[in-house]
Amino acid sequence: MQVTETLNEGLKRGYNIVVSAAELDDKVNEKLTEAQPEVEMKGFRKGKVPMALLKKQYGQRLLGEAMQETIDGAMNQHFEDSGERPALQPEVKMTNEDWKEGDDVHVEMSYEALPEIPEVDLKAVELEKLVVKADDAAVDEALANLAENAQDFKARKKGSKAKDGDQIVMDFVGKVDGEAFEGGSAEDYPLALGSNSFIPGFEEQLVGSKAGEEKDVTVTFPEEYQAEHLAGKEAVFTCTIKEVKEPVAAEINDELATKFGAEDLAALKTQISERLEAEYSGAARAVMKRGLLDKLDTLVAFDLPPTLVDAEAKQIAHQLWHEENPEVEGHDHDEIEPTDEHNKLASRRVRLGLLLAELGKKAEVEVTDAEMSQAVMAQARQYPGQERQFFEFVQQNPQMQQQLRAPIFEDKVVDYVFELAQVSDKEVSKDDLQKAVEALEDE
Repeated sequence: MQVTETLNEGLKRGYNIVVSAAELDDKVNEKLTEAQPEVEMKGFRKGKVPMALLKKQYGQRLLGEAMQETIDGAMNQHFEDSGERPALQPEVKMTNEDWKEGDDVHVEMSYEALPEIPEVDLKAVELEKLVVKADDAAVDEALANLAENAQDFKARKKGSKAKDGDQIVMDFVGKVDGEAFEGGSAEDYPLALGSNSFIPGFEEQLVGSKAGEEKDVTVTFPEEYQAEHLAGKEAVFTCTIKEVKEPVAAEINDELATKFGAEDLAALKTQISERLEAEYSGAARAVMKRGLLDKLDTLVAFDLPPTLVDAEAKQIAHQLWHEENPEVEGHDHDEIEPTDEHNKLASRRVRLGLLLAELGKKAEVEVTDAEMSQAVMAQARQYPGQERQFFEFVQQNPQMQQQLRAPIFEDKVVDYVFELAQVSDKEVSKDDLQKAVEALEDE
Protein backbone atom coordinates (compact mmCIF):
# COMPACT_ATOMS: atom_id res chain seq x y z
CA MET A 1 0.00 0.00 0.00
CA GLN A 2 1.23 3.48 -0.86
CA VAL A 3 0.08 6.69 0.83
CA THR A 4 1.11 10.04 -0.70
CA GLU A 5 0.33 13.47 0.76
CA THR A 6 -1.24 15.83 -1.78
CA LEU A 7 -2.45 18.72 0.39
CA ASN A 8 -1.26 20.26 3.65
CA GLU A 9 -2.56 23.82 4.00
CA GLY A 10 -3.65 25.05 7.40
CA LEU A 11 -5.95 22.31 8.68
CA LYS A 12 -6.77 20.92 5.23
CA ARG A 13 -5.26 17.55 4.37
CA GLY A 14 -5.29 15.43 1.22
CA TYR A 15 -3.81 11.99 0.45
CA ASN A 16 -3.67 9.51 -2.39
CA ILE A 17 -3.88 5.88 -1.31
CA VAL A 18 -2.94 3.06 -3.68
CA VAL A 19 -3.87 -0.51 -2.75
CA SER A 20 -2.16 -3.02 -5.05
CA ALA A 21 -4.06 -5.86 -6.68
CA ALA A 22 -1.68 -8.29 -4.95
CA GLU A 23 -2.62 -6.90 -1.52
CA LEU A 24 -6.30 -7.30 -2.28
CA ASP A 25 -5.77 -10.85 -3.51
CA ASP A 26 -3.85 -11.71 -0.35
CA LYS A 27 -6.67 -10.26 1.74
CA VAL A 28 -9.29 -12.30 -0.13
CA ASN A 29 -7.23 -15.49 0.27
CA GLU A 30 -6.83 -14.75 3.97
CA LYS A 31 -10.60 -14.43 4.37
CA LEU A 32 -11.24 -17.63 2.41
CA THR A 33 -8.67 -19.55 4.46
CA GLU A 34 -10.31 -18.30 7.66
CA ALA A 35 -13.79 -19.32 6.48
CA GLN A 36 -12.84 -22.64 4.80
CA PRO A 37 -13.17 -24.91 7.90
CA GLU A 38 -16.84 -23.92 8.32
CA VAL A 39 -17.96 -23.98 4.66
CA GLU A 40 -20.25 -26.75 3.48
CA MET A 41 -20.92 -27.39 -0.22
CA LYS A 42 -22.72 -30.17 -2.05
CA GLY A 43 -20.28 -32.97 -2.97
CA PHE A 44 -17.70 -32.02 -0.35
CA ARG A 45 -17.34 -32.67 3.36
CA LYS A 46 -17.46 -29.69 5.71
CA GLY A 47 -14.13 -27.88 5.59
CA LYS A 48 -12.90 -29.76 2.50
CA VAL A 49 -14.13 -27.45 -0.26
CA PRO A 50 -11.15 -26.65 -2.57
CA MET A 51 -9.81 -23.10 -2.33
CA ALA A 52 -10.22 -22.51 -6.07
CA LEU A 53 -13.91 -23.36 -5.86
CA LEU A 54 -14.37 -21.17 -2.81
CA LYS A 55 -12.72 -18.28 -4.60
CA LYS A 56 -14.96 -18.75 -7.64
CA GLN A 57 -18.07 -18.91 -5.42
CA TYR A 58 -17.28 -16.15 -2.88
CA GLY A 59 -14.26 -14.25 -4.20
CA GLN A 60 -16.21 -11.43 -5.87
CA ARG A 61 -18.15 -10.58 -2.71
CA LEU A 62 -15.09 -10.88 -0.47
CA LEU A 63 -13.12 -8.62 -2.82
CA GLY A 64 -15.41 -5.71 -1.97
CA GLU A 65 -15.04 -6.41 1.75
CA ALA A 66 -11.27 -6.69 1.40
CA MET A 67 -11.13 -3.38 -0.48
CA GLN A 68 -13.16 -1.57 2.20
CA GLU A 69 -11.21 -3.09 5.10
CA THR A 70 -7.86 -2.30 3.50
CA ILE A 71 -8.76 1.33 2.85
CA ASP A 72 -10.24 1.72 6.36
CA GLY A 73 -7.07 0.14 7.76
CA ALA A 74 -4.90 2.58 5.82
CA MET A 75 -6.91 5.53 7.15
CA ASN A 76 -6.78 4.31 10.75
CA GLN A 77 -3.05 3.66 10.47
CA HIS A 78 -2.53 7.16 9.09
CA PHE A 79 -4.37 8.80 11.99
CA GLU A 80 -2.51 6.63 14.48
CA ASP A 81 0.90 7.47 12.98
CA SER A 82 0.20 11.19 12.47
CA GLY A 83 -1.68 11.75 15.72
CA GLU A 84 -4.21 13.85 13.82
CA ARG A 85 -7.95 13.72 14.35
CA PRO A 86 -10.40 14.66 11.58
CA ALA A 87 -12.91 17.39 12.41
CA LEU A 88 -15.56 15.51 10.42
CA GLN A 89 -15.76 12.16 8.65
CA PRO A 90 -13.01 12.14 5.96
CA GLU A 91 -14.20 12.31 2.35
CA VAL A 92 -13.03 9.19 0.52
CA LYS A 93 -13.55 8.45 -3.18
CA MET A 94 -12.16 6.01 -5.69
CA THR A 95 -10.42 7.82 -8.56
CA ASN A 96 -9.99 4.98 -11.10
CA GLU A 97 -13.68 4.55 -11.87
CA ASP A 98 -12.91 2.11 -14.70
CA TRP A 99 -11.39 -0.28 -12.14
CA LYS A 100 -11.69 -3.99 -12.87
CA GLU A 101 -10.56 -7.05 -10.96
CA GLY A 102 -6.79 -7.36 -11.13
CA ASP A 103 -6.19 -3.58 -11.12
CA ASP A 104 -4.69 -1.56 -8.30
CA VAL A 105 -7.19 0.61 -6.36
CA HIS A 106 -6.58 4.38 -6.31
CA VAL A 107 -8.34 6.36 -3.58
CA GLU A 108 -8.40 10.05 -2.64
CA MET A 109 -8.87 10.97 1.04
CA SER A 110 -9.41 14.55 2.21
CA TYR A 111 -10.36 16.04 5.57
CA GLU A 112 -9.87 18.95 7.92
CA ALA A 113 -7.75 18.13 10.94
CA LEU A 114 -8.67 19.24 14.43
CA PRO A 115 -6.24 21.95 15.54
CA GLU A 116 -3.69 21.70 18.30
CA ILE A 117 -5.31 23.21 21.39
CA PRO A 118 -2.94 25.43 23.41
CA GLU A 119 -2.48 24.83 27.12
CA VAL A 120 -4.48 27.05 29.46
CA ASP A 121 -3.42 27.81 33.02
CA LEU A 122 -6.80 27.24 34.64
CA LYS A 123 -5.47 28.13 38.09
CA ALA A 124 -4.83 31.66 36.84
CA VAL A 125 -8.43 32.17 35.74
CA GLU A 126 -10.23 34.59 38.06
CA LEU A 127 -14.00 34.34 38.39
CA GLU A 128 -16.67 36.08 40.44
CA LYS A 129 -19.56 34.14 41.97
CA LEU A 130 -22.69 36.11 42.81
CA VAL A 131 -24.17 35.12 46.16
CA VAL A 132 -27.74 35.96 47.16
CA LYS A 133 -29.17 35.17 50.58
CA ALA A 134 -32.84 34.33 50.96
CA ASP A 135 -33.82 37.23 53.27
CA ASP A 136 -37.05 37.55 55.24
CA ALA A 137 -38.65 39.74 52.57
CA ALA A 138 -38.09 37.12 49.85
CA VAL A 139 -39.43 34.34 52.08
CA ASP A 140 -42.50 36.42 52.98
CA GLU A 141 -43.13 37.16 49.29
CA ALA A 142 -42.95 33.45 48.48
CA LEU A 143 -45.29 32.69 51.38
CA ALA A 144 -47.79 35.25 50.09
CA ASN A 145 -47.71 33.60 46.66
CA LEU A 146 -48.33 30.20 48.24
CA ALA A 147 -51.25 31.60 50.21
CA GLU A 148 -52.72 33.08 47.04
CA ASN A 149 -52.39 29.76 45.20
CA ALA A 150 -53.99 27.98 48.14
CA GLN A 151 -56.92 30.42 48.13
CA ASP A 152 -60.16 29.72 49.89
CA PHE A 153 -63.62 31.09 49.07
CA LYS A 154 -66.06 32.91 51.35
CA ALA A 155 -69.71 33.71 50.74
CA ARG A 156 -70.50 37.04 49.12
CA LYS A 157 -73.26 39.27 50.44
CA LYS A 158 -76.76 38.03 49.72
CA GLY A 159 -77.87 39.09 46.25
CA SER A 160 -74.31 39.60 44.92
CA LYS A 161 -73.68 38.72 41.29
CA ALA A 162 -71.03 36.15 40.46
CA LYS A 163 -67.84 37.58 38.92
CA ASP A 164 -65.11 35.92 36.89
CA GLY A 165 -62.84 34.22 39.45
CA ASP A 166 -65.67 33.64 41.92
CA GLN A 167 -66.83 30.19 42.94
CA ILE A 168 -70.44 29.16 42.61
CA VAL A 169 -72.01 26.13 44.30
CA MET A 170 -74.82 24.67 42.22
CA ASP A 171 -76.97 21.72 41.25
CA PHE A 172 -77.23 21.06 37.53
CA VAL A 173 -78.93 18.68 35.08
CA GLY A 174 -77.72 18.43 31.49
CA LYS A 175 -79.99 17.32 28.62
CA VAL A 176 -79.45 16.54 24.94
CA ASP A 177 -82.57 16.59 22.77
CA GLY A 178 -84.61 16.95 25.96
CA GLU A 179 -83.20 13.78 27.52
CA ALA A 180 -80.86 13.75 30.55
CA PHE A 181 -77.60 11.94 29.83
CA GLU A 182 -75.31 9.93 32.08
CA GLY A 183 -72.68 12.05 33.86
CA GLY A 184 -74.52 15.28 33.09
CA SER A 185 -75.92 15.91 36.58
CA ALA A 186 -74.48 16.85 39.97
CA GLU A 187 -75.49 18.40 43.30
CA ASP A 188 -73.62 20.97 45.39
CA TYR A 189 -70.95 21.19 42.70
CA PRO A 190 -68.29 23.91 43.36
CA LEU A 191 -67.20 25.60 40.12
CA ALA A 192 -64.60 28.38 39.90
CA LEU A 193 -65.63 30.68 37.07
CA GLY A 194 -62.74 31.20 34.69
CA SER A 195 -61.09 27.88 35.56
CA ASN A 196 -62.02 26.47 32.11
CA SER A 197 -62.80 23.14 33.75
CA PHE A 198 -66.17 22.82 31.99
CA ILE A 199 -67.16 22.78 28.31
CA PRO A 200 -66.07 25.96 26.46
CA GLY A 201 -68.71 28.67 26.86
CA PHE A 202 -70.28 27.15 29.99
CA GLU A 203 -68.67 29.23 32.73
CA GLU A 204 -69.00 32.55 30.94
CA GLN A 205 -72.83 32.20 30.91
CA LEU A 206 -72.88 31.91 34.72
CA VAL A 207 -71.10 35.23 35.28
CA GLY A 208 -73.69 37.61 36.77
CA SER A 209 -75.83 34.86 38.31
CA LYS A 210 -77.07 35.09 41.92
CA ALA A 211 -77.73 32.61 44.71
CA GLY A 212 -81.28 31.25 44.45
CA GLU A 213 -81.48 31.71 40.66
CA GLU A 214 -82.11 28.98 38.11
CA LYS A 215 -80.39 29.45 34.78
CA ASP A 216 -80.26 27.44 31.57
CA VAL A 217 -76.79 27.23 30.01
CA THR A 218 -76.67 26.17 26.34
CA VAL A 219 -73.38 24.79 25.01
CA THR A 220 -72.14 22.56 22.19
CA PHE A 221 -69.85 19.65 22.96
CA PRO A 222 -66.55 19.77 21.00
CA GLU A 223 -66.34 17.59 17.89
CA GLU A 224 -63.39 15.76 19.50
CA TYR A 225 -65.18 15.17 22.82
CA GLN A 226 -64.12 11.95 24.57
CA ALA A 227 -67.72 10.67 24.84
CA GLU A 228 -68.50 9.98 21.19
CA HIS A 229 -72.29 9.95 21.69
CA LEU A 230 -72.11 13.58 22.88
CA ALA A 231 -69.44 14.89 20.46
CA GLY A 232 -70.65 17.87 18.46
CA LYS A 233 -74.12 17.89 20.06
CA GLU A 234 -75.92 20.82 21.67
CA ALA A 235 -76.79 20.44 25.36
CA VAL A 236 -78.83 22.51 27.80
CA PHE A 237 -77.79 22.52 31.47
CA THR A 238 -80.36 23.68 33.98
CA CYS A 239 -78.28 25.17 36.83
CA THR A 240 -79.63 26.00 40.27
CA ILE A 241 -77.28 28.46 41.95
CA LYS A 242 -77.01 27.84 45.70
CA GLU A 243 -74.07 30.04 46.72
CA VAL A 244 -71.77 32.68 45.25
CA LYS A 245 -68.35 32.91 46.88
CA GLU A 246 -65.43 35.28 46.38
CA PRO A 247 -61.78 34.16 46.50
CA VAL A 248 -59.70 35.00 49.54
CA ALA A 249 -56.06 34.22 50.14
CA ALA A 250 -55.40 31.52 52.69
CA GLU A 251 -54.06 32.68 56.04
CA ILE A 252 -50.32 32.30 56.54
CA ASN A 253 -50.23 29.94 59.51
CA ASP A 254 -49.44 26.35 60.52
CA GLU A 255 -52.55 25.12 58.71
CA LEU A 256 -51.26 26.55 55.42
CA ALA A 257 -47.89 24.89 56.08
CA THR A 258 -49.46 21.46 56.45
CA LYS A 259 -51.18 21.91 53.07
CA PHE A 260 -47.72 22.08 51.53
CA GLY A 261 -46.34 19.11 53.44
CA ALA A 262 -44.51 20.96 56.22
CA GLU A 263 -44.94 20.30 59.94
CA ASP A 264 -45.56 23.95 60.78
CA LEU A 265 -45.02 27.48 59.51
CA ALA A 266 -41.41 27.62 60.73
CA ALA A 267 -40.58 24.43 58.83
CA LEU A 268 -42.27 25.79 55.71
CA LYS A 269 -40.22 28.99 55.91
CA THR A 270 -37.04 26.90 56.17
CA GLN A 271 -38.05 24.89 53.10
CA ILE A 272 -38.82 28.06 51.16
CA SER A 273 -35.49 29.59 52.16
CA GLU A 274 -33.58 26.50 51.00
CA ARG A 275 -35.51 26.38 47.71
CA LEU A 276 -34.91 30.07 47.03
CA GLU A 277 -31.19 29.79 47.72
CA ALA A 278 -31.00 26.75 45.42
CA GLU A 279 -32.68 28.82 42.68
CA TYR A 280 -30.32 31.73 43.32
CA SER A 281 -27.35 29.35 43.22
CA GLY A 282 -28.46 27.91 39.88
CA ALA A 283 -28.86 31.38 38.39
CA ALA A 284 -25.49 32.48 39.79
CA ARG A 285 -23.84 29.42 38.27
CA ALA A 286 -25.22 30.32 34.83
CA VAL A 287 -23.81 33.84 35.20
CA MET A 288 -20.41 32.51 36.34
CA LYS A 289 -20.36 29.98 33.48
CA ARG A 290 -20.85 32.78 30.96
CA GLY A 291 -18.04 34.69 32.68
CA LEU A 292 -15.79 31.64 32.40
CA LEU A 293 -16.54 31.15 28.70
CA ASP A 294 -15.86 34.84 28.05
CA LYS A 295 -12.49 34.53 29.83
CA LEU A 296 -11.52 31.35 27.99
CA ASP A 297 -12.49 32.93 24.67
CA THR A 298 -9.89 35.65 25.23
CA LEU A 299 -7.21 33.27 26.50
CA VAL A 300 -7.01 30.92 23.52
CA ALA A 301 -6.49 31.42 19.79
CA PHE A 302 -6.06 28.70 17.19
CA ASP A 303 -7.13 27.86 13.65
CA LEU A 304 -10.68 26.54 13.31
CA PRO A 305 -11.87 23.90 10.81
CA PRO A 306 -13.86 25.93 8.24
CA THR A 307 -16.47 23.19 7.72
CA LEU A 308 -17.29 23.13 11.45
CA VAL A 309 -17.67 26.92 11.57
CA ASP A 310 -19.80 26.97 8.40
CA ALA A 311 -22.08 24.21 9.70
CA GLU A 312 -22.48 25.97 13.07
CA ALA A 313 -23.18 29.34 11.42
CA LYS A 314 -25.88 27.80 9.21
CA GLN A 315 -27.47 26.13 12.24
CA ILE A 316 -27.46 29.42 14.18
CA ALA A 317 -28.95 31.32 11.25
CA HIS A 318 -31.62 28.66 10.75
CA GLN A 319 -32.57 28.56 14.43
CA LEU A 320 -32.78 32.36 14.79
CA TRP A 321 -34.82 32.61 11.59
CA HIS A 322 -37.40 30.18 12.99
CA GLU A 323 -37.51 32.13 16.26
CA GLU A 324 -38.29 35.27 14.26
CA ASN A 325 -40.83 33.38 12.09
CA PRO A 326 -42.62 31.06 14.56
CA GLU A 327 -45.53 30.56 12.17
CA VAL A 328 -43.26 28.52 9.85
CA GLU A 329 -43.08 25.00 11.33
CA GLY A 330 -41.51 23.09 8.44
CA HIS A 331 -37.98 23.32 7.05
CA ASP A 332 -38.84 23.41 3.34
CA HIS A 333 -38.07 27.13 3.10
CA ASP A 334 -35.24 28.82 1.21
CA GLU A 335 -31.76 28.37 2.66
CA ILE A 336 -30.95 30.96 5.31
CA GLU A 337 -27.67 32.70 4.54
CA PRO A 338 -25.55 33.31 7.69
CA THR A 339 -24.56 36.89 8.44
CA ASP A 340 -21.20 38.14 9.73
CA GLU A 341 -22.72 38.12 13.22
CA HIS A 342 -23.74 34.47 12.83
CA ASN A 343 -20.24 33.57 11.62
CA LYS A 344 -18.67 35.40 14.56
CA LEU A 345 -20.88 33.57 17.07
CA ALA A 346 -20.21 30.26 15.29
CA SER A 347 -16.45 30.78 15.56
CA ARG A 348 -16.77 31.43 19.29
CA ARG A 349 -18.92 28.33 19.82
CA VAL A 350 -16.61 26.07 17.81
CA ARG A 351 -13.49 27.46 19.53
CA LEU A 352 -14.94 26.99 23.03
CA GLY A 353 -16.41 23.60 22.13
CA LEU A 354 -13.02 22.31 20.97
CA LEU A 355 -11.29 23.79 24.03
CA LEU A 356 -13.77 22.28 26.51
CA ALA A 357 -13.55 18.94 24.72
CA GLU A 358 -9.76 18.99 25.05
CA LEU A 359 -9.92 20.00 28.72
CA GLY A 360 -12.42 17.22 29.38
CA LYS A 361 -10.28 14.68 27.54
CA LYS A 362 -7.17 15.56 29.53
CA ALA A 363 -9.13 15.54 32.81
CA GLU A 364 -10.72 12.20 31.84
CA VAL A 365 -14.20 13.63 32.28
CA GLU A 366 -16.86 11.08 31.35
CA VAL A 367 -20.65 11.03 31.24
CA THR A 368 -21.86 8.05 33.26
CA ASP A 369 -24.66 5.69 32.27
CA ALA A 370 -26.65 6.95 35.26
CA GLU A 371 -26.32 10.56 34.09
CA MET A 372 -27.42 9.61 30.58
CA SER A 373 -30.40 7.70 31.97
CA GLN A 374 -31.47 10.74 33.97
CA ALA A 375 -31.19 12.93 30.87
CA VAL A 376 -33.24 10.50 28.79
CA MET A 377 -35.89 10.27 31.52
CA ALA A 378 -36.11 14.06 31.76
CA GLN A 379 -36.66 14.31 28.00
CA ALA A 380 -39.13 11.39 27.99
CA ARG A 381 -41.39 13.24 30.46
CA GLN A 382 -42.11 15.73 27.68
CA TYR A 383 -43.89 12.94 25.79
CA PRO A 384 -46.49 11.59 28.26
CA GLY A 385 -47.79 8.21 27.21
CA GLN A 386 -44.97 7.76 24.70
CA GLU A 387 -42.03 7.34 27.09
CA ARG A 388 -41.22 3.83 25.88
CA GLN A 389 -41.15 4.88 22.23
CA PHE A 390 -38.85 7.78 23.14
CA PHE A 391 -36.45 5.46 24.99
CA GLU A 392 -36.32 3.17 21.96
CA PHE A 393 -35.76 6.13 19.65
CA VAL A 394 -32.79 7.30 21.72
CA GLN A 395 -31.30 3.79 21.85
CA GLN A 396 -31.41 3.54 18.06
CA ASN A 397 -30.25 7.09 17.35
CA PRO A 398 -26.56 7.84 18.08
CA GLN A 399 -27.05 11.48 17.04
CA MET A 400 -29.78 11.93 19.66
CA GLN A 401 -27.57 10.27 22.27
CA GLN A 402 -24.83 12.78 21.47
CA GLN A 403 -27.28 15.69 21.74
CA LEU A 404 -28.18 14.53 25.26
CA ARG A 405 -24.60 13.72 26.25
CA ALA A 406 -22.98 16.97 25.04
CA PRO A 407 -24.52 19.43 27.58
CA ILE A 408 -23.85 17.01 30.46
CA PHE A 409 -20.22 16.69 29.40
CA GLU A 410 -19.88 20.46 29.03
CA ASP A 411 -21.29 21.14 32.49
CA LYS A 412 -18.96 18.56 34.06
CA VAL A 413 -15.95 20.19 32.36
CA VAL A 414 -17.13 23.62 33.52
CA ASP A 415 -17.41 22.33 37.10
CA TYR A 416 -13.89 20.89 36.78
CA VAL A 417 -12.58 24.33 35.72
CA PHE A 418 -14.49 26.02 38.56
CA GLU A 419 -12.60 23.83 41.04
CA LEU A 420 -9.22 24.93 39.66
CA ALA A 421 -10.00 28.61 39.03
CA GLN A 422 -9.73 31.41 41.58
CA VAL A 423 -13.36 32.04 42.53
CA SER A 424 -14.32 34.96 44.77
CA ASP A 425 -17.80 35.38 46.25
CA LYS A 426 -19.70 38.64 45.83
CA GLU A 427 -22.90 39.18 47.80
CA VAL A 428 -25.56 40.92 45.74
CA SER A 429 -29.29 41.52 45.92
CA LYS A 430 -31.90 39.35 44.23
CA ASP A 431 -32.58 42.20 41.78
CA ASP A 432 -28.90 42.45 40.84
CA LEU A 433 -28.80 38.71 40.17
CA GLN A 434 -31.97 38.98 38.09
CA LYS A 435 -30.39 41.77 36.00
CA ALA A 436 -27.28 39.61 35.45
CA VAL A 437 -29.44 36.71 34.26
CA GLU A 438 -31.45 38.98 31.95
CA ALA A 439 -28.18 40.26 30.49
CA LEU A 440 -27.31 36.67 29.51
CA GLU A 441 -30.59 36.34 27.63
CA ASP A 442 -30.02 39.62 25.78
CA GLU A 443 -26.60 38.56 24.42
